[in-house]
Parts: sequence; structure tokens; C-alpha cells
Amino acid sequence: MLSSGPSSLDVTDRLARALGWFSIGLGLTELLAPRALTRRLGIEGSETLLRAYGMREIGAGIMTLSSEKGLGLQSRVAGDALDIATLLPALRADNPRRDNVAIALAMVLGVTLLDIAGAKSVSTSQRRSERPRRTYRDRSGYPQGVERARGAARDFRTPPDMRAIPMFKERESSARQRNR
Repeated sequence: MLSSGPSSLDVTDRLARALGWFSIGLGLTELLAPRALTRRLGIEGSETLLRAYGMREIGAGIMTLSSEKGLGLQSRVAGDALDIATLLPALRADNPRRDNVAIALAMVLGVTLLDIAGAKSVSTSQRRSERPRRTYRDRSGYPQGVERARGAARDFRTPPDMRAIPMFKERESSARQRNR
């Protein structure tokens, strides 16, 4: 292929796709390196929780890349709320990694805004139009009307090749005679 036409993906689709892949990447990081992340944030001992969040991120990412991208983005927003609720207590004064937590919190808030914008735009683009629904109550399904269709097959004759096979009838009658 030497060249291709314009993409059918609009801005909403591209944002959803980017957030889906970001979610999968973040989820894999949380799943595979929870100790390093908890150490940098000063929340050691939360590795299992971080792994669970990683699974949630991967699931949301897969859903965002699917045809259900609206649900995927909404689940990302809910997950962002969980992430914020987990990070806020780590901002305590006795946490030596508090600056890292502040940076992580700012990043989560930024991504949350993108997730909300993506979820809203997907919901808007997938909304049905406000036009009244079409009804077909006045249509019969017959292109020339019901009256014209009545009796149209009265003179139909079954083609010879579609009729019952005479050999079958002969075999059936000979079988009856043998059984007597």
C-alpha cells in the first residue's frame, strides 16, 4: 500500500485509545513492580493493594480499547478516585517521600481530567439523536400492496423436478407387499 486515505478515528476515539494503552501500561507497572512504586511513595506494605489496582487498570484499559470504550473510561474515572483516596493519606508530614506523593497525585489528577473529558465526549458521540423514532405501522411489507399480493400464486404449478420421486412410491408399495 503506497498511501491510505484519511483515518475514520476522530479525536474522541484517539483519546480513548491513548488512555486505554496508558491504562494497560500503568497496570502492568503496578502489577510487576509494586515494591519499587510503594518504596518511592513511602507506602511500603501496600504492594498487594497496588497489584489489585494494576489488575483494575489493565481491565479498564482493555475495555477502553474495546467497543465499550465509554464504560472503560467511566471505570477509569472510578479507578482514579480510588487512586486519589489511596494517595491522599500518604501526604502526611512524617512521610519522607511526601514530595513524590504530591507529584503522583498531580499526575493522577491530570489523567483524571483526561478520563472525564474522554468519557463525556464518548457519551456525547454515542448518544442517539433526539429525532422522533420512525414508525412503519402504515406499511404492509408488500411492495404493491396486500390486495395485489392475494392470489398471486394461485396458478403456480410445482415443477416436475420438485415433485415427489415416483421411484420412492414404488419402493414403498413393494415394501408393503413384502411385509404382508
